[in-house]
Amino acid sequence: GGSPMMRARPALALLSAALLSAVAALPVAAPAKAAQTDLRPFSAHYLAQWKDINVGTSDLTLVRGADAQHYVYTWRISARGIFHLFYSHDVVQTSWFHLDEGTVRPDVYEAEDGSSRMRLEFDWHGRRLTGQVAGKPVDLALEPDTQDLMSIQIQVMEDLRAGHLPGKFWIVDKDKIKDFEYRDLGPARIRTELGELDTVAVSSRRPDGDRVLTMWFAPSLGYLPVQAVRTRAGKLEFAMRIQRIAH
Repeated sequence: GGSPMMRARPALALLSAALLSAVAALPVAAPAKAAQTDLRPFSAHYLAQWKDINVGTSDLTLVRGADAQHYVYTWRISARGIFHLFYSHDVVQTSWFHLDEGTVRPDVYEAEDGSSRMRLEFDWHGRRLTGQVAGKPVDLALEPDTQDLMSIQIQVMEDLRAGHLPGKFWIVDKDKIKDFEYRDLGPARIRTELGELDTVAVSSRRPDGDRVLTMWFAPSLGYLPVQAVRTRAGKLEFAMRIQRIAH
């Protein structure tokens, strides 16, 4: 019950994870790996909708790090209009990662949602994941090629570029490492604010889960994600649609 605004408030809280998160679903993989990549910095702006209501905007920004193989990937969610009264702070997720012969290796992942904070560090030599989630310590063994909630998207972009998307990924979700099933759904031409685009659709879900996240990546834009839709038991929960980009 309650007003649409009050019902949308928890949905706004979930937007930080909905696009990429294991819970919300919610990027050694490719053959003939190469040291070089076509991964380029970008900034993309999206409109977030919950049950056909415009509730916020989000921005994805990829910038280079200390050298050519290191990157910083940031996702910021902002409530808009009257919804800002109920959710006044931005939700921010950041992944610092490097490329290891075509494989994305996250180094540090941080998330901030108001007073809630998370920081995870990846030790690829010791094969450990350590850090804190909401003030509680985390210390886990890393599964092969584990990704965080942000780096997974970049890995999917790299795999689509290489023409090979694995059917399974391990993704860190708070204090757990969970397995996800991924499917390449093939080409799809969709209408966007950037015009009609040829894309490749990819779905992800937990094994036997009823939440499915489908994302559309545009090869002409360096496999940038241009749309995401999450469904639960076949019913639309939210959508994110691109509005503009800058390279």
